[in-house]
Amino acid sequence: MFQDEADQAGNAPTITSGEPLPSPGYRTGRGRTFRAPVLIGAILAGGMLGGAAAAGAGSLLEPSTGAPASVSSPLTAQVVVNSTDGVAAVAVAAKKASPSVVTISATSDSAGGTGSGIILDQQGHILTNTHVVTLDGQSASASIEVRTNDGNVYPGTVVGTDPLSDLAVVKIDAQGLVPATLGDSSKANVGDNVIAIGAPLGLQGTVTDGIVSAVNRTITIASSAAPDTTGSTGNNGSGGSGRRYRYSQPGAQNSTGAASSDISINVLQTDAPINPGNSGGPLVNSAGEVLGINVAIASAGASTSGGQSGSIGVGFSIPVNDAKRVAQEIIAGGSASHGQLGASLSDAQAGPGSQFTSGARVTGVSGGTSAAKAGITSGDVITALDGRAIQNAEEATASFREHAAGDTMRITLIRGGKEQQVSVTLGSAPKA
Repeated sequence: MFQDEADQAGNAPTITSGEPLPSPGYRTGRGRTFRAPVLIGAILAGGMLGGAAAAGAGSLLEPSTGAPASVSSPLTAQVVVNSTDGVAAVAVAAKKASPSVVTISATSDSAGGTGSGIILDQQGHILTNTHVVTLDGQSASASIEVRTNDGNVYPGTVVGTDPLSDLAVVKIDAQGLVPATLGDSSKANVGDNVIAIGAPLGLQGTVTDGIVSAVNRTITIASSAAPDTTGSTGNNGSGGSGRRYRYSQPGAQNSTGAASSDISINVLQTDAPINPGNSGGPLVNSAGEVLGINVAIASAGASTSGGQSGSIGVGFSIPVNDAKRVAQEIIAGGSASHGQLGASLSDAQAGPGSQFTSGARVTGVSGGTSAAKAGITSGDVITALDGRAIQNAEEATASFREHAAGDTMRITLIRGGKEQQVSVTLGSAPKA
């Protein structure tokens, strides 16, 4: 269906608008705060408008009319190569990938904003983030428009959303679309050159470059679009999060009072500058192949005007291998499945009083769940999943959720001081 490499076709505070952001710093472990940087969603360009006017110079929609502000995109956003002598690798990669990148506008009666996306096929399917098309859960039926790289604008229809991975698929009716070439995110190495393409602050066709600065990173999102699993026997139970953030734009949460739930996702980390509006756009390698879908940034604090600040060189991207599976399920049936262990988990401390964690401790198992059928019991400490080391409950949750329901995983755990391995067939996590 998609063109890919093979065929060459201690909890951080929840931040809402109007709340002061904590000062810069660092966090070690989960649940012990050492002045951590704030993580914010790299989503709508300049933020959403709800009720009162949105604060901040980054706002690209006027609150009364919705007309463009002084910053605007050119009619087309094609990558221009003025000289073919000594063309940089970034220019070559951008030239290949940019025709597959789109800008997405979402509007409702009380809010609006923009994000990015990538073309998946010539049938018009476009991959982006759930928080882009739902205005962070504010609207289940936002009006969608898509501007392609050649400057044409098309009405868009939401095929389906998947809040547990923060991915969504939009469809347009257009001819001559150029599908993105999907790479293999499992082959990404720390230090690999990558570029981000999208519409940061509404500036369509913007290209920034950097490196992969970490793989197998786990972050936790407080999203109003996600299902509320509080109190359920899922995966994270009482476990907290060391890297928790809310998609926060001026007026977004406070104007709706929308409830939120935590979701944990595994991501690639990059220092390629990613800013609000990049969400849903691609992170590509030097061959122009998509490695990830940009989803969030870390920010040291708020801007002086009250809006969210820009990139500090820590951005996050959903691995394309995970995104491709979710997109295929959404296109086929309108939604995607996610695995669930069926056990409550908490962080296992590395030692008495330690600031570090070393695994996910099982604190409860309900009868009839996948965990119970596999013989997992309270007190077990999960240390690895399919050979990948697990440091805390957040990482375990993200690993279960990136699999489809029904997948089988190999769990390494400590019981009574002895290491054991069990095989578990995952159940299905609740859908939004």
